[in-house]
Amino acid sequence: MNLPSRDHEHAHTPPLGFSKLTPVYDAAIATFTRERVWRTRMVEEVAPQPGDLILDIGSGTGRLAVAIHFAQPGAEYLGVDPDESAVAIARRRAARVGSSASFDVKFFSGTEKIGERQPNKIISSLVLHQTPLNEKRRIIQTAYDTLPHKGLFIVADYGAQRSGLMKFLFRWTVQALDGVVNTQPNADGMLLSLIEDAGFASPEESAVVPTVTGSISIFRALKL
Repeated sequence: MNLPSRDHEHAHTPPLGFSKLTPVYDAAIATFTRERVWRTRMVEEVAPQPGDLILDIGSGTGRLAVAIHFAQPGAEYLGVDPDESAVAIARRRAARVGSSASFDVKFFSGTEKIGERQPNKIISSLVLHQTPLNEKRRIIQTAYDTLPHKGLFIVADYGAQRSGLMKFLFRWTVQALDGVVNTQPNADGMLLSLIEDAGFASPEESAVVPTVTGSISIFRALKL
């Protein structure tokens, strides 16, 4: 979950905002975001099937890739991430469990394939809250343009912070680390409308997981 900046071809935000924190990224995410809860729900929404080609935007250190492998070893997985150190960790993690997952060090462009196959499911977790608004739009629109008819788009990320407590926690954790400008559209609940604006049919917020860093939402949408 390492993230494009507005100039997505030249810069990115490393895990937790600083490259030196990459080694502790997994522990921090597991501890402070209730990762097991939202990641399990995300995999349930993805519902990987044999023959699927699942593209993960901002694949980070490979924890989601491994979860998908255990859920359905017959699904193909391709993760893209611009952070070389995170991708190296992901490749080692996948190899340890015998996963065939592939990882590329790159930004999401919409041209990703395995062989001649394009993805029928595109997923992303904890990426969009760190990107500028124009980049959020680009990523979501490119995902829509890339998917085939009936293709599935699943996002797990900080969404609308609805209660005073969630707003407070989000402000003093995520926004303290990642800044307000990029993260506030998520907190204001814009992701659902951005997904709909891209052309997806009837996008829905299928789950909300409260955490000590604010609430994380699961968004599900189809290209019809």
